[in-house]
Amino acid sequence: MTGRTVRAARADDYDRIIAVVDDWWGRPIAGNLSRLFLDHFWSTSEVVEDDGRLVAFLVGFVSPSQPHVAYIHFVGVHPAHRGGGTAREMYHRFFQTAATAGCTEVHAVTGSVNTASIAFHRRMGFTASDPIDGYDGPGTSLVTFTRPVSPAS
Repeated sequence: MTGRTVRAARADDYDRIIAVVDDWWGRPIAGNLSRLFLDHFWSTSEVVEDDGRLVAFLVGFVSPSQPHVAYIHFVGVHPAHRGGGTAREMYHRFFQTAATAGCTEVHAVTGSVNTASIAFHRRMGFTASDPIDGYDGPGTSLVTFTRPVSPAS
């Protein structure tokens, strides 16, 4: 037994992640996570394993167009591992990554019907927008989040 480990994601983690996300969410969601995110942003993303089994992941990056902004794109925690602080710990590590990169804000989005995600982001110190109809095209309604971070010196 190796226990719980946290490490930077690798591009080859994509297949492991995409294989579980629909089950973890209980609905089709895999289409929201393209392989390119782990091909290009693995160094600012992470996976959490327990005895070698994937139990959580966070995919995030520093915006190349807005270098003061870091963005959390996709986060997942195995249903059996929820409620123990894993997501909160991943977010805090990402806030540190963003600050070290000189960012002053972290952004995220979620569906306006995802009340659990909205509540979680608010608890994590994010300010939530009102739902934005059509944010990701016709038929979508998303809530955007912004949270300040202090850049590292």
